[in-house]
Amino acid sequence: MSTRRSSAAPPPFQAASAPPETEARIRQALAQRLPTLPPIDEVRTSPVGGLFEVRFGGAEIVYVDATGNYILQGALLRSHDMSDLTAQRVDQVTAVAFSALPLKDAIVFTQGQGRRKLAVFEDPRCSFCKRFERDLVALDDVTVYVFLMPILGPDSVVKSRNIWCAADPAKPSRDWMLEDKLPPAAGADCDAQALQRNVAFGRKHRVNGTPALFFEDGSRRAGAMPAAAVEEILAAAARKSGARGARPLSF
Repeated sequence: MSTRRSSAAPPPFQAASAPPETEARIRQALAQRLPTLPPIDEVRTSPVGGLFEVRFGGAEIVYVDATGNYILQGALLRSHDMSDLTAQRVDQVTAVAFSALPLKDAIVFTQGQGRRKLAVFEDPRCSFCKRFERDLVALDDVTVYVFLMPILGPDSVVKSRNIWCAADPAKPSRDWMLEDKLPPAAGADCDAQALQRNVAFGRKHRVNGTPALFFEDGSRRAGAMPAAAVEEILAAAARKSGARGARPLSF
């Protein structure tokens, strides 16, 4: 007799708070053994039986057993599709409502009618950002808000300032990102405080690298993505926002 393995995806995991007695035991064990651990924000079940997700410091995640005696640190992957469930969870707890983004500090590009929205935090010296922007121009019906976030060194600050201080920042931004054409030097009287605000916003919301993408349903992604993948998320985000208003994704 032969068996046939199903290729269907497993049903989505529905997390719940850990049982009160288990949560109390875990909190007590970790407080006693790891006194320098920041206050625990939440203890939840995980997709692995007997393993619990412990979140602290806003979006730091580890996994522990029910006694708190054993700790697993690192990414929890689902073998069916190699999804990084830990990264998905971090994206969820660090989601930012699109309306909370400081759009006045962004460079705006309108492609087509621009009905859909995407925000990108990028450093002008980031090669992945440049590659992503070259793919991004293929998308239609999207308004792109680019937040210059110079975090890769002094040259990033200079290039970001030169771009931001131009009469029309969109042109030198695209010239540099798409064609490697250097932006003209900014004047000494240029007000580039927006760049500092972008860096501060990124630090507050755990933008640890560029590019970082924020969608209008509140979801976010770290790193460059193929245009086709961005298109799928834009379409889904637009549908969600139209039906229920912006809110974070869950899994």
